[in-house]
Amino acid sequence: MCYDMSFFSNIRLIADYMNIPYNESLQFEPTYHKVAQSFSPWPVLIKENETYKIHLFEWGLIADYMNSPEKIKEYRNSMANARSEKLLDDKPSVWHRLRDQRCVVFSTGFFEHRDIGTKKKLPYFIKPAQEPLFCFAGLYNYSPLPDPETGELKGTFTIITQPANSLMAAIHNAGPNSQRMPVILKKEQVMEWLNEELSDAAIRAMLEAGYPASEMMAWPVHTIRTRKNDDDSVIATLEGEFPH
Repeated sequence: MCYDMSFFSNIRLIADYMNIPYNESLQFEPTYHKVAQSFSPWPVLIKENETYKIHLFEWGLIADYMNSPEKIKEYRNSMANARSEKLLDDKPSVWHRLRDQRCVVFSTGFFEHRDIGTKKKLPYFIKPAQEPLFCFAGLYNYSPLPDPETGELKGTFTIITQPANSLMAAIHNAGPNSQRMPVILKKEQVMEWLNEELSDAAIRAMLEAGYPASEMMAWPVHTIRTRKNDDDSVIATLEGEFPH
C-alpha cells in the first residue's frame, strides 16, 4: 500500500513538468515525509471542463456516503488507498463509482517497510530511478460536507495500488496488505489517465501494465514513525548490514 510519501519540490516545477499554466496562488510547503492519516493538502492534477488544473487536495478521500462528521471520522482513515481491482471488478464499491474521477498525485518518493524478522520492520525510501518528480494514479472526490470555516467543499484524493513488482514485493513482504505498491504513471501516461473519455478497457490496461522494478531504486532509511526535522535527513541512507 502507500501511506507515507514525500514531495520536496514545488508547484512551479509541476507546471513546467506537465507543460501547463502555473497558478501562483497555490502555496505548498515542500515536505520529505507525510503520513496519509495526517490528511495533508497535496498537489494533484485533474481535468475539468477540458482544462488541466493543479489543486491542493487532502490525502484521504471523503466519499459521498460520509455525510456527517461522525462518518468521516469513522471511515476516512481507510481511504488513503484504493485497490486497482475494485475500480472495474467490484461494482458495488465506491472506487467503481469514482473511476471516472481520476487525478494524478505528484511525488518525489514514497516509503514502505520490510519485515526483517524479530518483530522489526525496516523503512525504505523508493522512487523511479530516472525521475526526480513523478506521478501516482489517483481518484478524487469533493467532500459532501462544506468546510466549517470557508464553506467550500474540500477536494480529497486516494492513491490507487496494484500487485507489487519484484522490487516492491521484496520490500513490502509482510502484513495484511503486503505485496502491493502504488500505481506509478510514466510521464507519457499522465494525460491519458486524465482523458475524460477513457474507457474501462483502457483503464484496465493502464492499471495492469505495472511499473518495471528495473526502473526503480530504493534504500533503507531511519525510522519514519518518530517526530523529526522535515529535511533531507529523513531520506538519508541508513548505513549497516541488514537481513535479505
